[in-house]
Amino acid sequence: MNPPPLDRTSPPQLTNAWRELAATLADGVRVRVLRAVCGDRRAAAELVPRLTDRQATGLDPLPTDPAELAPSLLRERRAQIRTLPDSTRLLLLLAAADQYPVPTDAFLRAVMAARLDTRSLDAAEAAGIAHAGAGGVVFRDAWTRIAAYETGSPADRRDVHRLLARVLGGAGETPWRSWHRGAGAPGPSGRLAAELGTAARKAATAGQLNLARALTERAAALCPEPSEQARLLTRAAGYAWRAGDGERARRLAAAGSEDALTGVLALRAGNAGEAFDALVSAAARVGGAGPGAGGAGSFGAEGAGIGAVDGGESAAGGAGAALVPGEGGPGPGSPTTDGRAGWSAAVSAEADPGAVPRPADAVPGGGTPPSAADSDGGLPASPVAEGEDRSRPTGVAADRASLSTVRTSPGPAAASAGPAPVASAAVVAPAPAPAPAPSAALTAPPAPLAAVVAIPALAPSGAKATPSAPAAAVVSPASAPRAAVATPAPTPPGVTPAPTTSATVTPLSPAPATHLLARATEAAIYTGDLRRLREAARVADRLGVVSPGTLGGLVAAFEGRYEDARELLEAAAGRCGPGGDPTVLIHAGIAALLLGDHTRAATATLRAAASARARGTPVTVPQAMEFRAYADFWTGRPRAGEAAAADALWQAHATGQDNGACHLQAALAMFSALTGDVDLCHERAASARSYALARGLGLPAALAQWALAYLDLSSGRFAAAAARLRALAGFGPGHGHRAIRHLAAPHYVEAAVRTGDTRVARVAHADYHRWASAVRSPDDLALSARCRALLAPAAEAVDHYRVALDLHSQGTRDFERARTELLFGSTLRRLRRRTEARDRLHSALEAFDSFGAPHCAAQARSELRALGTPAGPTRTGPDTPAGRLTAQQLLVARMAAEGATNREIADRLALSPRTIDHHLRGVFSRLGIRSRIELVRLIAEVDESEGGTTG
Repeated sequence: MNPPPLDRTSPPQLTNAWRELAATLADGVRVRVLRAVCGDRRAAAELVPRLTDRQATGLDPLPTDPAELAPSLLRERRAQIRTLPDSTRLLLLLAAADQYPVPTDAFLRAVMAARLDTRSLDAAEAAGIAHAGAGGVVFRDAWTRIAAYETGSPADRRDVHRLLARVLGGAGETPWRSWHRGAGAPGPSGRLAAELGTAARKAATAGQLNLARALTERAAALCPEPSEQARLLTRAAGYAWRAGDGERARRLAAAGSEDALTGVLALRAGNAGEAFDALVSAAARVGGAGPGAGGAGSFGAEGAGIGAVDGGESAAGGAGAALVPGEGGPGPGSPTTDGRAGWSAAVSAEADPGAVPRPADAVPGGGTPPSAADSDGGLPASPVAEGEDRSRPTGVAADRASLSTVRTSPGPAAASAGPAPVASAAVVAPAPAPAPAPSAALTAPPAPLAAVVAIPALAPSGAKATPSAPAAAVVSPASAPRAAVATPAPTPPGVTPAPTTSATVTPLSPAPATHLLARATEAAIYTGDLRRLREAARVADRLGVVSPGTLGGLVAAFEGRYEDARELLEAAAGRCGPGGDPTVLIHAGIAALLLGDHTRAATATLRAAASARARGTPVTVPQAMEFRAYADFWTGRPRAGEAAAADALWQAHATGQDNGACHLQAALAMFSALTGDVDLCHERAASARSYALARGLGLPAALAQWALAYLDLSSGRFAAAAARLRALAGFGPGHGHRAIRHLAAPHYVEAAVRTGDTRVARVAHADYHRWASAVRSPDDLALSARCRALLAPAAEAVDHYRVALDLHSQGTRDFERARTELLFGSTLRRLRRRTEARDRLHSALEAFDSFGAPHCAAQARSELRALGTPAGPTRTGPDTPAGRLTAQQLLVARMAAEGATNREIADRLALSPRTIDHHLRGVFSRLGIRSRIELVRLIAEVDESEGGTTG
């Protein structure tokens, strides 16, 4: 609903202040600060000095309360709104309540129901605060909307929420109606907390995780039981995390101590070793709990909030039917509101329980009824600032007197129909129905860990994945699927209880433990401590669950059982069909990478990202892109891969996944090594290693080390490359990674041979060849043949190179094929087989030029010059601007040509301003220009030529 902040919200001096302050923040914190303040640099400049040292370094979460983010800016906005007429402020309050934090799109219906005059918005438009749009009110910025809400008194806020709840009676609008009912409550209510919990589970099932989080938070605020309140907050943390709101998730998680939630948060933003311990502990506890226990039993019930429909949701949903009218509208025979009732009539039924009999107002089961105190029933995240004047009458209070006649005088339609209850009350009070027992949704432990890790069961090896399979109790067909865990609602007076039937309950599925073991596997992969995988495998055996394919495959590989590892990894890699669960697809991608099947790895990871977006879980997207980067690198797509990884890096920072961002930073260092950007490669590798070593992340630390070694190798610094790769082989968990050491083995062999250290080269090749023979990947076998050629005498090497190239033709590692041709051509030159050597070197040069790998291309040109043959034309000629720039330089140049400042480019790419300055200097130097005006012209020419070629 709201446009981006206008320029006038961030004066130049404050924008400059933000630029200076941003340089003191870690990359991820800088991105999240801008996201928290809705991109307003004035608010960002106000927030940064208020951060603690731990918040500024990312160790503690940022504030989420608007009053803590930009108090001065909010005071200014509130002062502006208080100058408006009461009727205008009423409309702004109604619009703000309709938009945040849960957009409900009910403003126009509420205006019609209360017969409010929208011409009052003219004053807000004249003041530049807001204006009327096609769908409602458009505020100047997010801070104005928040201020509009906060200037209303608590009673007025409750009234507008109740009005919005009245008009949300359409099919499928129950969760939004429940939100406003909860926001309009004056105090704790077990009945409303149960209703909100039910609505949250339905919203989560539909993939609306932000809505589910808001509903669960409000349920916690209304819950009268402290222990249950903590469980609800932890569940809300799970929803927030999966929705991509890492800062709020970490703050909510502080209210509980759930191992699964702690493990997931540590996996993505903390110490991966600690994450492994927490996840394995949670798996052992959940898997060991029997049916109905607080672990597995409640996990199954809460799973409905994420995917499958089961007992917990049905029970609460059935209870909610006694509170909420049918989603299609009022029941048969119930009078409907005709939209002519005024403001007071629209809110009077809930404010005055005596207006119409409402048996549901009594809280059964000993619950605490709504408090009569005038507590703030509005948004918990938007408190009125301390010291603000609340005594001044607002629009709602001022309009009550003029609208009171509508409350007592029936309209023409009502008069002709004879005596009838108040029309608006019919929307709130349907025909008498059983009231819910709070215990139906509150007394049973909800096991909030399910909100974090509840995903469809990972299929056993060789089985087909079933993303929609519920991990819950199975009941007999005669009863509803959720009846097994439902608590019967009390029978209203005068109603004969229906006979009850007992449902046969089967043991709960062990899927929750499988999910947790999948996360523990990821933690072990990040640390590089593959020995820990044995512990996870032992837990799986003890619980009697089928472990994820990657877990068993990695354990088998670590133990040297390569044939077993191949079978297990093949089964895991085979689960990459479209529309599958994102976690299953990510594991399929990892397995395919280990098998050397980069086409299937790219497919699985791309489908994982698409599935995560479709399911409303953006937090999973960057993780999928982390492993896609490997496939892009190997298959020779550095430009596309670098751009995708840079975008995923920003997403990882924005969602609070700094561990994933570290992995992506290391992948970007690898792309920089390939494209020959020395300075950027060193900067990215240093940043990744610094972060990784502090948190025990062996995978990104090893990848960054490999990137530096590859840069040395492609630049002809063989001794330096051999030293780095030798050190990589000696690094233990937390500093290195066995899988990276294995992938880098062909490069290690090449560097060692070039430096005369053939002994260690033969040892490295022997283990690599054994794995390649087991997995039977054409690319791995080709690289093994290349290693054998490097270790053989020149005359014997020719046959090995021919075998390697034949195998490369069956694989997908186009970049490594070009490198094999370069080495083959160099060997042929030394054997004085000039014609064949020239053909091989020209083919390699053409490939390197197309990949944008200048250092490798320079080696090919050097070999051609040694033959006395001039280098042939490259695919991207020197007169093409795009051909002169690296992928990163071209990306920066495009953003600069679009008018972005260096700081804005740095924020978007999660790089330092110094790096952007370096890139632009390189762009200007390579293109031979001196101004951004010339850059705009050249980029426009590039786009035009590319468009013409494409068309």
